Amino acid sequence: MSSNLPASKVLVLGAALGALAPAAAQAQIRVGIVVSETGPAAALGIPQKNTVAQLPREVAGQTVEYTVLDDATDPTKAVADARKLVAEDDIDILIGSSATPATLAMVDVAAETKTPYCAMVPTKSTVSPLDDKRRWVFKAPQDDAIMAAAVFDHMKANGVKTIAFLGYTDGYGEGWLTATKAAAKERGIDIVDVERFQRTDTSVDAQALKILSANPDAVLIAASGTVAVMPQKALKELGYSKPIYQTHGVSTMEFVRVGGKDVDGTVFPAGPVVVASLLPDSHPSKAIGLAYIKTYEENNKTPFAAFGAHLADCTAIMLGGVKAALEKGKPGTPEFRAALRDAVETTHELAANHGVYTYSPTDHSGLDKRSRVLIKIVDGKWTLLPDPQ
Repeated sequence: MSSNLPASKVLVLGAALGALAPAAAQAQIRVGIVVSETGPAAALGIPQKNTVAQLPREVAGQTVEYTVLDDATDPTKAVADARKLVAEDDIDILIGSSATPATLAMVDVAAETKTPYCAMVPTKSTVSPLDDKRRWVFKAPQDDAIMAAAVFDHMKANGVKTIAFLGYTDGYGEGWLTATKAAAKERGIDIVDVERFQRTDTSVDAQALKILSANPDAVLIAASGTVAVMPQKALKELGYSKPIYQTHGVSTMEFVRVGGKDVDGTVFPAGPVVVASLLPDSHPSKAIGLAYIKTYEENNKTPFAAFGAHLADCTAIMLGGVKAALEKGKPGTPEFRAALRDAVETTHELAANHGVYTYSPTDHSGLDKRSRVLIKIVDGKWTLLPDPQ
């Protein structure tokens, strides 16, 4: 089934199924999803919106209805969308968004309205510190620290002594800068230059020139989607020929297609779904990832991207708490939402596209090293590297 409805429309298949189901299955669980279908983060948001068509329409005898709104990569719009979903659509679960600033802005809405919320960005501050506000938030993507450890282990194993950092000025860049400083210090790697840029910038030549002057052994770019091509291209055009690393924000073949020869040789961490076909059969995410990819590509006639799998994982995580929550209340009630939050917090060893999730009252990140792989782009293709640890 193709997901071609405008992002502002409700996907009504859940309601249609409910009309045909027995009385016990009439209650609906309403899921509100905010993505960046337009704006600078569209490369992330479009695969997420396209994934909605393959999400479950029934769980624990209840039909599930999804409403998808586009925040246009605007935090203010994301907050307005979230409030609309709560006030007008009476949602039980909130999921979103595609970019860190919008996602962080929605945390307050979830807390104020006591709505269980699954974030689709890796930024640790969505769930840390785990205070009264963030106790309503769970995160599906891998922590920056988990991914940074893989990157810096590879750097150390390959003789890198100095690096430069070039990243977004927003929460995504800040999260990666924090993780970079910790990982570099632990491995004795010096950071000789730190440069930042806006998602909407059209040039980073000035920053690239400063990096060239610092002459690091490698550069780490903390950006996402096809936007991350620009800084790498700028470095290449100015003659930088040493290793360039990226983050899991480039886990899409669009990055490879747009970047072409300029991104060949790039090393970056990613969730296991990105290279599901290359994983050993024993990997807990392999079969799940292959099934997700097959359905996505059949539905959309386009290559999948890891960002869409974050939505699939968020949905699996949140719906996993429904059965237990139904014992405390009916969908659409505060009792159900509170019980759902409590149930999700007890999630244990839930295998999904990006890893195996285990949450607790002190950990709403939920992933370990099984959630990462290291990838190198070789001749326009992803190749799986051995974990350097």
